[in-house]
Amino acid sequence: MLDQRFFANIDWTLCLLVLLISSLGLIALSSVTVGSPGREDYLIQQIYRIIAGVGVAILTQFINYRLWARFGFIMHMLVIILLILVLLYGTGGPGSPVQRWLHVGPFFFQPSEFSKFTLVLALAHHFRDFEKPKGNWLWMIWPFALMAIPVVLIIKQPDLGTALLLIIVFLPIIFLMGISLKTIIIMGIISLASLPVIWIFVLKTYQKGRILTFLNPERDPLGSGYHIIQSKIAIGSGRVFGKGFGEGTQGQLNFLPAHHTDFIFSVFSEEWGFVGAILVLVLFLILALWSLAEVLNSKNRVSAILITGIVAIIITHVLINIGMATGLMPVVGVPLPFFSYGGSSMISMMFGIGLLLNIRMRRFEKR
Repeated sequence: MLDQRFFANIDWTLCLLVLLISSLGLIALSSVTVGSPGREDYLIQQIYRIIAGVGVAILTQFINYRLWARFGFIMHMLVIILLILVLLYGTGGPGSPVQRWLHVGPFFFQPSEFSKFTLVLALAHHFRDFEKPKGNWLWMIWPFALMAIPVVLIIKQPDLGTALLLIIVFLPIIFLMGISLKTIIIMGIISLASLPVIWIFVLKTYQKGRILTFLNPERDPLGSGYHIIQSKIAIGSGRVFGKGFGEGTQGQLNFLPAHHTDFIFSVFSEEWGFVGAILVLVLFLILALWSLAEVLNSKNRVSAILITGIVAIIITHVLINIGMATGLMPVVGVPLPFFSYGGSSMISMMFGIGLLLNIRMRRFEKR
């Protein structure tokens, strides 16, 4: 039986924020799917996924977050095995020809979406009693391997966006463990020196095109630059108060590709304007700040790392997705959390929220 104090410590503010963001996502999704042949099921499927995600978040409460972290390495290894299976037997998902999914019966499963959370769990357990050795950077080798192995496998799919997310999420956790300024400088130099190698041997032709298009969208307005141009038109045409529900031309008339997934923020901004866009951003900002505030009340290092890592995952998704939509970042196929259409993304994000709620519910425990 769960201690009754658990229920007294449920973070209803966090629950409300997630449900509000998910509801706004349903509004945007219903606008571009209802009445469109072949797309009516998207809205119903997304509702089912939100319900399933809420169920996952609830079930996550029944296992102590420290136990989740203890099994984090096993979960991470399992995800790595699934990523290998994606390379061998993977398939394209709904609406995407890229080999990133495993097809299990009627379901499409994307292991890379869960790799971010299993990485955070594995690192939280690894660093639970960590004491950084003075003048020695070798302590970073094992944590770096936990991050680098899935990154390489995900890049092979290819999925540059998710691989980039794993690296970004890894950094604040390492900073939290007290990485030295000297090590940061060395890592920066190595990263800069490796850029030509990555450009020549790692990036695919279409990925190079996306980066060049990011620098100059007009170089290929009907090809690789089409997404960014149409997205910026959609956002800009919304002006202050938007065109109204179902009145956006870029989304309704199919000018904007992937308007129910990667560019759903553009659709919402066109129909609800600057006011609607700011509302979404403010909700995500409150969610991040509210969650990070719990770090100050953390009773142990495991909870501090989990909170930092999960918030980093959510906020990085938001920044990259909206950066893509506004032309501030290259198009790398990163969904907007709780907002974009997608099952693996919704379930994994709700699992992360479940861990945050888990930590809050057990804040009265001594360790």
